[in-house]
Amino acid sequence: MEVFRVLALTMMALQPGVAGGAEIVGNSSVGVIEFSVGKFRYFKLNRPFPEEAILRNISSNVTFLIFQIHSQYQNTTISFSKEIVLPNTSGTGTDKGLVFMLRPEQSMCFWYLETLDAEPVQNVAIPLSYSERDPIPGGCNLEFDLDIDPNIYLEFDFFATNIKFAPANLGYARGTDPPPCDIRTGQDSRWRLQYDVYQYFLPENDLTEEGLLKHLQRMAEVPQVTASAIKVATLTANDKTSVSFSSLRGQGVIYNVIVWDPFLNTSAAYVPVHTYACSFEAKEGNCSSLGRVSTKVFFTLFALFGLFICFFGHRFWKTELFFIGFIFMGFFFYILITRLTVINYDVRLILTAIMGSVGGIFLVAAWWRFGILMLCMLCVGLVLGFLVSSVTFFTPLGNLTVFRNDGVFWVTFSCIAVLIPVVFMGCLRMLNIVTCGIIGSYTVVLAVDSYLYTSLSYITLNVLKRALNAHFRGAFTNVPFQTNDFIILAVWGMLAVSGITLQIRRERARPSFPAHPYKLWKRERERRVTNILDPSYHIPPLRERLYGRLTQIRELFRKDQPAGERTPLLF
Repeated sequence: MEVFRVLALTMMALQPGVAGGAEIVGNSSVGVIEFSVGKFRYFKLNRPFPEEAILRNISSNVTFLIFQIHSQYQNTTISFSKEIVLPNTSGTGTDKGLVFMLRPEQSMCFWYLETLDAEPVQNVAIPLSYSERDPIPGGCNLEFDLDIDPNIYLEFDFFATNIKFAPANLGYARGTDPPPCDIRTGQDSRWRLQYDVYQYFLPENDLTEEGLLKHLQRMAEVPQVTASAIKVATLTANDKTSVSFSSLRGQGVIYNVIVWDPFLNTSAAYVPVHTYACSFEAKEGNCSSLGRVSTKVFFTLFALFGLFICFFGHRFWKTELFFIGFIFMGFFFYILITRLTVINYDVRLILTAIMGSVGGIFLVAAWWRFGILMLCMLCVGLVLGFLVSSVTFFTPLGNLTVFRNDGVFWVTFSCIAVLIPVVFMGCLRMLNIVTCGIIGSYTVVLAVDSYLYTSLSYITLNVLKRALNAHFRGAFTNVPFQTNDFIILAVWGMLAVSGITLQIRRERARPSFPAHPYKLWKRERERRVTNILDPSYHIPPLRERLYGRLTQIRELFRKDQPAGERTPLLF
């Protein structure tokens, strides 16, 4: 049987197009899949039988191989053995790989692929070769199942995406013993190795399988990774081999780690891993339908309100105060109710809308009764300051190590937020108009994000995550900035500039702010009481008017009396 199998593989190798080109497309229905070093191959796996894969003609200067296989969201199992799949000889997932330490004179490798998914799984795979001078990814694994584990393990939730990997070891020649991992800590041990963590963003709103598998090819080999991806962090052997990132729900992201030997100036790549921070198979809230109906309704109405404030906020002063009070109370109440309770998201959003309305009414009532302009403008300025501070930490400045300390972060954040109303203290009308234009137009950005992904929503969402989750402080908050974001940024800027310009021109000849409402009302009431020539003087008091209205309503339901004389006539 072995002779027939080798003969069949030889015939496959002689077929045109199998061994050439950077990408090889095939189908695993033939039972055996042949690979070439450094060449990607597309193929489909079908349940239930495992497929055999083979790599032949391995060069003698190759010490170890890393075979990696990728799919979008359906799991694939890769194993050294066909009959018995053990945890220390196999791996299952969407991005998995195995390390083959070659024996002397070995020039051929076999491994086995299978899927337990009912539907066919589209995969792309590649074997990569390394020499004895290259470090071995996962060579000092003590945490995961495989003896040598080149995989990156990824976990995500709403707040953060965490990746972790096993430490690497120094390379060694075929047939020799591996260097010890933890006996020595000098420059002649694995402790000299460094790890560069890279992040690569897929095109926004691209959830296609073809797009993912194409971009994964840019993250498999060291030269392509360093040329295409963004280096986020560099870890030493003394650091924990784990990194945290902000979860970007619905946005495809690929992560990889390059281990570098500074003494020999050699490097090797781990198996890249990808995520969309969502599930393709979930019945509700999957990757294809990210926005909840409640979220869309809430932010659509909020955006309409914000557009009105953007262009007419200063003219309709009390309406703007309601808007500012809504933001103030709604933001803090949502943080409080989320941290203290476990109630459903839709209920939390409804309660936030109710309490935000209460906050808006309270601020309007405080202005009507007391008329303290500085207090109201402090609230207005703090809302603008909050957005300015959020934009500041949305830049690479927010990823500085010093701001991973909550105390330093919140003190700096608060100082920037307070600085805005202080700077505008001498021109309150300008502060109010600028706030109306910028904050009102930003609500459109939040509304767009509930329908279509945009990174600009993370300006404020990152701050909300930091307030809700204590572990988010260690996460890198990088986001992609692509065509959609430039368009939405231009729309935001256009709306803000238009709203500010229109209100400045319209309010130029008008008083800066309306007079104290309570004093006007009190003065008007006194005037009506003392001036008998004023027609309003003869208007009955409110209690009598209400009583008259009730009497009229009662008359509507009273039965009509019959017409005619009821008493008998006396003759």
